[in-house]
Amino acid sequence: MLYVVIIFLFLSILLYVILGGADFGAGILEIFTPASFRDELRNTTYKTIGPIWEANHMWLIIAIVILFVGFPPIYTTLSVHLHIPLALMLIGIIGRGTAFVFRHYDAYQDEMQKVYNFIFTYSSFITPFFLGLIFGAAVGGQIDPEADGFYEAYIQPWFNLFSVAVAIFTVAICGFLASVFLVGEAKKHEVKNVVVGKAKLFILFTVLAGGLVFAASIIDDVPLVGLILTEWITLVTLVLATLAIALLWVKLGEGNTILVRFLSGFVVTAILLAFGYHYFPDLIITKSGENLSVFNSAAIGKPIDTLAWALLIGSLFILPSLFYLLYSFQGNKEVEEIV
Repeated sequence: MLYVVIIFLFLSILLYVILGGADFGAGILEIFTPASFRDELRNTTYKTIGPIWEANHMWLIIAIVILFVGFPPIYTTLSVHLHIPLALMLIGIIGRGTAFVFRHYDAYQDEMQKVYNFIFTYSSFITPFFLGLIFGAAVGGQIDPEADGFYEAYIQPWFNLFSVAVAIFTVAICGFLASVFLVGEAKKHEVKNVVVGKAKLFILFTVLAGGLVFAASIIDDVPLVGLILTEWITLVTLVLATLAIALLWVKLGEGNTILVRFLSGFVVTAILLAFGYHYFPDLIITKSGENLSVFNSAAIGKPIDTLAWALLIGSLFILPSLFYLLYSFQGNKEVEEIV
């Protein structure tokens, strides 16, 4: 049953990155959109993510519950040594959700709309940034369970070039997912050209940010590049992701919405699979070398079995409802122009 829990943990992270990433990316796009077109983008964003934005956080909650119940040492280490970026990420989630609601349902359309828009857009940026910072810190090898000083215990694990590079890459992924997803929402030729241009810019940004991660791993002496080049499964997966990006670049303006969205999801899935395979079974790389894995940190006996059955049974109710929700609002959604 342990492997059932591990699979659900990976799937919850994957779905949060893809669905939640596209959600966050919609706010990131507003930052890079000219002021004259932001109202149109906001209206389309609302119609696109409004019905499901709250459901996206379900995947993060599932991942947290799995860590809390199934892998207590990992949950404890993350919540203690990375409590600062975790708190900032949660503040970003709360601020973004609150601003998203108030800027659409506020009874008075006054100057506060500027405040709501500011909070929404920049919370959309900082939330995936700190999420990526946490990922980078977990595998960067700077967490020291024996650290005595405040800086060494609570700052150094995430305040380094590698973690920041992973954070920037996470933001790029979110913008990439949102821009590709929104290509299918623009129907007029001239508008679609603008959106396709934004999507291509984020593709380039994602590629450059990925290169920054590899460069930062070399500078910070994180054993990433050398090991990936010797692991053929990881290497092949990254090559497939690169080919998918190239194909996506070509197909963006051809009107095949399903294909480009599939390719964008495949790229992100392939990247997570590559790095997941590279680090498996470890989830936290410590400075002392005593890494925390899904095997040596798993709860013993009943908790894992009970958690596995709860996840299996719960998925029978949650997944069909989620698919129906997506289908319902996709089928009845008005077409909006965005730039």
